[in-house]
Amino acid sequence: MGFKISQKYNDADPRKLMDWQIAEIAEENMPTVDEWRDKLGLKKEEIIPMGNLCKLDFMKIIDRLKDKPDGKYIEVTAITPTPLGEGKSTTSMGLIEGLGKRGKNVGGCLRQPSGGPTMNVKGTAAGGGKSLLIPMTEFSLGLTGDINDIINAHNLAMVAMTSRMQHERNYDDAELAKRKLKRLDIDPTNIEMGWIIDFCAQSLRNIVIGLGGKMDGFTMQSKFGIAVSSELMAILSIVRDLKDLRERLGSIVVAYDKKGNPVTTTDLEVAGAMCAWMRNTINPTLMMSTEYQPCLVHAGPFANIAVGQSSIIGDRVGLKMFDYHVTESGFAADIGFEKFWNVKSRLSGLVPNVSILTTTIRASKMHGGGPTVVPGRPLPDEYTKENLALLEKGLCNMTHLIGVIRKSGINPVVCINAFHTDTKDEIALVRKYAEQAGARCALSEHWLKGGDGALELADVVMDACKDKTELKFLYPLETPLRKRVELVAKEVYGADGVSWTPDADAKAKRFESDPKYKDFMTMMVKTHLSLSHDPTKKGVPTGWILPVRDVLVFGGAKFLCPVTGTISLMPGTGSDPAYRRVDVDVNTGRVSGLF
Repeated sequence: MGFKISQKYNDADPRKLMDWQIAEIAEENMPTVDEWRDKLGLKKEEIIPMGNLCKLDFMKIIDRLKDKPDGKYIEVTAITPTPLGEGKSTTSMGLIEGLGKRGKNVGGCLRQPSGGPTMNVKGTAAGGGKSLLIPMTEFSLGLTGDINDIINAHNLAMVAMTSRMQHERNYDDAELAKRKLKRLDIDPTNIEMGWIIDFCAQSLRNIVIGLGGKMDGFTMQSKFGIAVSSELMAILSIVRDLKDLRERLGSIVVAYDKKGNPVTTTDLEVAGAMCAWMRNTINPTLMMSTEYQPCLVHAGPFANIAVGQSSIIGDRVGLKMFDYHVTESGFAADIGFEKFWNVKSRLSGLVPNVSILTTTIRASKMHGGGPTVVPGRPLPDEYTKENLALLEKGLCNMTHLIGVIRKSGINPVVCINAFHTDTKDEIALVRKYAEQAGARCALSEHWLKGGDGALELADVVMDACKDKTELKFLYPLETPLRKRVELVAKEVYGADGVSWTPDADAKAKRFESDPKYKDFMTMMVKTHLSLSHDPTKKGVPTGWILPVRDVLVFGGAKFLCPVTGTISLMPGTGSDPAYRRVDVDVNTGRVSGLF
């Protein structure tokens, strides 16, 4: 039996209320940590209280449930979105609620949102309508401190590097020896890492540090990235335990010396302290839907440059605790699903049963040549009135990505994430094309109706889970880097080939010839707004070449990141950011305006 849902929540209408208002109603009767412990059959020692939330001691849970068969493993991705997003988190929560309505033991794991998007144009990533993750304020504003711990650990590495550079400049070798310091001779023009902050701050993309006297640091160019772009967050998403975390943190390349040799966190003698800051981050946080189904939150790696998924740890725990476990991939299927398929599944050893391709009629019309969608501006009439010709022309993006999922051997299910402006004929057309492309299809009204609106989706997903899955990676690990990129470009993006700048090509050849990189994962860096590298090209672009301009190295995560287009690790804040509407009731302490 589930927890009781109040009549006040049942009567709430997402068309009349903001998301934060719906969350407040659901949170009035939110189950306590003790109630969740009893409901989930957890032991007292497996719960780590964190205010009105808790973390789960994943190693204790996995050890106790090690002989229990894994549940069904469900991944959620999407077609190439409009800049507004097409509702992957909302669909994930809706499916969890729908399966809950069917009486199933269901849960999931989502990524922790970054403060940058939360306070910017996009807002938080808690879902929407009646498919929300709660408590929403805690989820949106720091949760249990994982991102803060990552910021401290990451910036500590930069403190170690910059202070070392200052001391090596100020002291001769004899004085350094007295201080038990080895000269690292770091090249100030070849720094791999920068600083991080969890906001979108374009003014920090390129900075100069160390101005002042010789005791004020080392003067040089530097940079900031957003916190979720940190390699430390990428590492958290893929580690298996604390030992794995400690080893990977010690392999992070912070800079290079003047001979071109890598300088790591181990060389700077800072990896242990970094791990101390991150020791609590390895345990997932337990949260819930507005209809009181459990959902873990763990890790939030940047999908542009890292794996863009919730953690392997979260999925391992969820598959032991739940009969149906839902996980989400960041960005569209060409990026998020491709990384889930060829990176996360390879590292975790977990075989998914189903991949849900979240689809909206709005986005398909955009791919058919509809007007530009601009966040903060009203949608043009083409998106809110029936237009079958425009829709049919744009369904090529959906069918292409169905084909990508089918190449992996995973069963595809198209979820039509319903908007109130969608018509019966438009829905029928999407269903027709999805089924012709070899996918099951379901209409879901979870945003408006919660679990009751996701029953068709839940039934279709349960049926798809009965089919056999034969996971087939796009390439074996021994495939050279440039060949891997070519396969992804052609088989996933639909490119005719790949071009490399001289510098990128030289780097790729060096990585291919060095055995140290043979087990590094390939982590593509590309815009999520197009199958191509050009965000203005919609639908399924043809006759184009993917340009690779650089290859970044994440030594601890063991990622090689081929960079295409003009991706920045520090987004900018728009002219009408969300923080303009966020406030606190000084009498109750309640936060408003997060959506």
